[in-house]
Amino acid sequence: MTAETLQTSGLRLDERQRRAWLRLIRTDNVGPVTFRMLINRFGSAEAALEALPDLARRGGARRVQIPAEEDIEAEIEAARRMGAQFIVMGEMHYPPLLAQVDNPPPLIAAKGDLDLLRRPMVAIVGARNASLAANKLAQRFAVELGRAGYVVASGLARGIDAAAHRGSLETGTVAVLAGGLDRPYPPENHALFDAIGERGVVLTEMPFGWTPRARDFPRRNRIVAGLSYGLLVVEAAYRSGSLISARLANEMGRLVFAIPGSPLDPRAEGTNKLLKDGAILVTETQDILAAVAPLVGQPLTSAGTMEEPPDLSTVPDPGESERDLILEALGSAPVGIDEIIHHTGLAPAQVFLVLLELDLAGRIERHPGGAVSLLPLGS
Repeated sequence: MTAETLQTSGLRLDERQRRAWLRLIRTDNVGPVTFRMLINRFGSAEAALEALPDLARRGGARRVQIPAEEDIEAEIEAARRMGAQFIVMGEMHYPPLLAQVDNPPPLIAAKGDLDLLRRPMVAIVGARNASLAANKLAQRFAVELGRAGYVVASGLARGIDAAAHRGSLETGTVAVLAGGLDRPYPPENHALFDAIGERGVVLTEMPFGWTPRARDFPRRNRIVAGLSYGLLVVEAAYRSGSLISARLANEMGRLVFAIPGSPLDPRAEGTNKLLKDGAILVTETQDILAAVAPLVGQPLTSAGTMEEPPDLSTVPDPGESERDLILEALGSAPVGIDEIIHHTGLAPAQVFLVLLELDLAGRIERHPGGAVSLLPLGS
């Protein structure tokens, strides 16, 4: 058991440790997986920060970009001015279902009524260019779910997301952002963002000042799905971000609901496909309530849960021969870590440690299910 082992409840960090967590997760190439492995290896974020330059060098990087302490202080001050808080995994207000997904964000920034994060949630997502009928349906479902005691989560996008937030503003809604809390998107939803920040919750895993990019929206969708017992897709085209949310929810073991639409409407192609693939057909709110109610308070298990990585705290540093074996096993096609262990014959802890070094150097990409692939130098 390490000093700051990531747990789902009861974690207590002092202000120095909290700043170290924030500095570590804001470091280049440190995502949730790498963060967890660093804490597992070094016992604390402070010790991990000291070790980062050498780890990245062994992975092939000339240097690693660690935020200066004054940058962290500036972000903390920005949060204070906004009335936001940083919540680390294991603290009371960290959403309990989000803590159960594979590699949840170690830290989130949130503003609003944080007690809402402890209540059961259902997500509502759908098309940005939704039909008037679909927007009305999303708002109606959100109202009725709120009256039944559920908080409604969504992504603050135009269309279905916005309708769901408006319908649940009085009873409890959570908006997940793809950028920093001070960079809400899209611009036309700024007033709604402000209202949710006062009466609901807005949250993100991204730093203050971060303008969302296209690749940040799937990360946002993952959090929306992870917060919730189930996810309702109201209207979605065949190629839609909402289908990514549905896939992520399914991988997490969450319920996926869909409202059927006309086969002649391209905006319903995605929802109709979900129904063909096994989503729960919904025509009224009671369909959702009946399916979700038995799950409330029960632990949910991801469909593809990764095993806990081996204890890295006592692993001796691998030699160059071990690193070469692992590099030879990697390529541009994703491979599972178990496959690497079997192929190289190395101890699991050694493989995990070398992958940690390569991750910090920006040499590997992580894929769903724990697979990894090698990136070319300089990519």
